[in-house]
Amino acid sequence: MRSPATDRTVGVLLPRDLPADRILPYARRAEESGFGAVWVVEDLGFRGGIAQAAAVLASTDRARVGIGLLPAGARNVAFAALEIASLAQLFPGRVDVAVGHGMPHWMRSVGQWPRSPLTFLREYVDALRALLRGELTQRRGQYVHLDGVQLDPSALPDVVPDILAGVRGPKSLALSGEVADGTVLAEPVAPEYARAALGHISAARPHRLVAYNIASVDADPLAALAAARPGLEWIGEPDWHAHIAPLPFADELVALRAGCASREEFARRMPDDWVARLAVAGTPAQARDRLDGLRAAGVTDTVLAPVGPDPLKALDSLASVLDA
Repeated sequence: MRSPATDRTVGVLLPRDLPADRILPYARRAEESGFGAVWVVEDLGFRGGIAQAAAVLASTDRARVGIGLLPAGARNVAFAALEIASLAQLFPGRVDVAVGHGMPHWMRSVGQWPRSPLTFLREYVDALRALLRGELTQRRGQYVHLDGVQLDPSALPDVVPDILAGVRGPKSLALSGEVADGTVLAEPVAPEYARAALGHISAARPHRLVAYNIASVDADPLAALAAARPGLEWIGEPDWHAHIAPLPFADELVALRAGCASREEFARRMPDDWVARLAVAGTPAQARDRLDGLRAAGVTDTVLAPVGPDPLKALDSLASVLDA
């Protein structure tokens, strides 16, 4: 397979339900195809983010590996620091880690939804960064309690990974701008949403903006849109309102979802022009135009989520957006 120059600004998502024997071939194919990053997810009931990241890092040579995201309530911050420091020490300069609130219904189902998610995330990111820097850490916060905890010098990474926040609400975005090195936005991310999010983030120092998007590339633009459509069936639900609100057809989209009996019906009835605005979908040239629009809106890292029954075939199609 050809090995084009790596595009450091474009990564690909490792599907959460990919069969285990295809995970490492998928990651290697992504790197060989020129993607600059492979991102893994940690969704309740699927696979752990840290274990996936370790395997992908060990099976590739150059690609960055992002974990997006680790729910703060799922791991004590000191033990999270041990795991993250280990990855960063073993694979210097190749690790990105996003932490966040986690999906509320998932976290409530395991008894880990705090009374004040914002306070918890602020305390967590602050303590995690201090530990990764090797600081002797004392914390008596509302949620994070550390009594003289410190990583041993033998466990400290030479390159402290970026700690990003995976969030979506205005207050959480503002918090990310204060405490994190970047923000991860779940799909869909249209340029309008990226600009709105950056307005809330309002960071006073360099801040990455990582945008996930459903992606489908085909020589036939209508086939690409049809393939992307099922990946957008969730966006009519209330949790996704922040993604939709900045769009000119937001009210129409809400009304369409209210008039549909199921998410599947909603996805089928979405106009093609909405799908084109809500996904990186179309011909290679059209998809590259979408990436250019996202960069112009302030996105620093785009993560493409493949769709369709064959993720490796989809990955090969997506790689065409990397060719000039």
